[in-house]
Amino acid sequence: MHYVSTRATSASAARNPQLFSDILLGGLAPDGGLYLPTEYPQVTGAELDAWRKLSYAELAYEILRKFATDIPDAALKALTARTYTPEVYRNARAGESAAEITPLRVLEEGERGTLVLQALSNGPTLAFKDMAMQLLGNLFEYALAKNNDELNIFGATSGDTGSAAEYAMRGKRGVRVFMLSPHKKMSAFQTAQMFSLQDPNIFNIAVEGVFDDCQDLVKAVSNDLSFKARHKIGTVNSINWARVVAQVVYYFRGYLAATTANSQKVSFTVPSGNFGNICAGHIARMMGLPIDKLVAATNENDVLDEFFRTGVYRVRKSSETFHTSSPSMDISKASNFERFIYELVGRDADRTHDLFRKVETHGGFDLSGAPGSDGDEHQDVGKFGFQSGRSTHADRLATIRDVAGKYGIVIDTHTADGVKVAREHMQPGVPMIVLETALAAKFNETIVEALGKDADRPAGFENIEALPQRFVVMPPDVDRMKAYISEHTGL
Repeated sequence: MHYVSTRATSASAARNPQLFSDILLGGLAPDGGLYLPTEYPQVTGAELDAWRKLSYAELAYEILRKFATDIPDAALKALTARTYTPEVYRNARAGESAAEITPLRVLEEGERGTLVLQALSNGPTLAFKDMAMQLLGNLFEYALAKNNDELNIFGATSGDTGSAAEYAMRGKRGVRVFMLSPHKKMSAFQTAQMFSLQDPNIFNIAVEGVFDDCQDLVKAVSNDLSFKARHKIGTVNSINWARVVAQVVYYFRGYLAATTANSQKVSFTVPSGNFGNICAGHIARMMGLPIDKLVAATNENDVLDEFFRTGVYRVRKSSETFHTSSPSMDISKASNFERFIYELVGRDADRTHDLFRKVETHGGFDLSGAPGSDGDEHQDVGKFGFQSGRSTHADRLATIRDVAGKYGIVIDTHTADGVKVAREHMQPGVPMIVLETALAAKFNETIVEALGKDADRPAGFENIEALPQRFVVMPPDVDRMKAYISEHTGL
């Protein structure tokens, strides 16, 4: 299995296909593009039948071995077995099995269809990011030990990626983590979860701006190829291919748990900000998983919803980005969206390069086919199964109250966005699976507003906000960021 950049034009510095291990520790390709396989491995009906009997760790091995063909089978099997254990995913709700890793719960069945919740937040940081990040930590450690090397992870978070990465990488030999987050724009729980870590290999940097400013800093440093090489910079954001492909596994798991035969289809609704999570669903569908619809649920920062409705991709300025009660989706420049656009324009690297250059120069592009637009590919979106919807703070509160009242389940704000939008796209005979994003305790302020009481917390998280915090505050300045990294790596 080989990988190529979405911007691998004839003049690209990344036009030669790479192996999985070649791109594992990095993020952006040298030309600024994102890596994708030269072709998607296909899954047969016989494989799906056999996979119905597997544990989550066994399923992860079977899927990942199709993408990481240069990692010995025995090593990959050991890595997935060590990653996906009930001991790691121990925070299951009452009535759910930690051994299932991502258990399903049917919320409602009726004439409109079946609505299902897939729990993805039973890991150590109570967010779906753990599903990929725990594996990434073990993959990084394996690769670094093999080459006696080290890695400085430079990433950005709107809330959950940071803590998931730091918990996965803390204490890992040869790894340092430099994590950017928007200053005072995460929930109190999210902030405490990151900033309370005292491990010497963890560096938290609160950026005076929004998430998009943090993400721009990561891209700017990654695009300085000499600095990146000298300081051994890698990333755990979803621009990292290994991070996305690890998320493909739970789409297969959700499908197999919700169906009894391969002739059946399911749909997924995915709370979406950076397009990484739903991109994994797109990859699963391209592999042959019988997915009917992939529904992107946005909050008030509705860049993705606008594109899927109109064909116009219009990035908002920092001043136009809303600070909402589902803050992990407060994103107005979806990094992973380039991977889908590459597919939408027929894997045309030159065209992809031009469109995303226009994002930088003009703030977006238009594929609606209207006079003066950049193309008419929006008409083909349906072929890939994508639909979308939007949710507001009022919708969030109403959905949290409704789900708690009817089913006795307290969902977080992002999952509430998903449930609200999923109900607008349900179809009879096709189960709609909503991907849970986090446990409600991580966004307790809104839970109190909706229900008048605190969300339950798993053991060990009772007083996390009171722990001492260690972080620095910096402006969104690339030169100052590079100086900070240089100072703390000694390189």
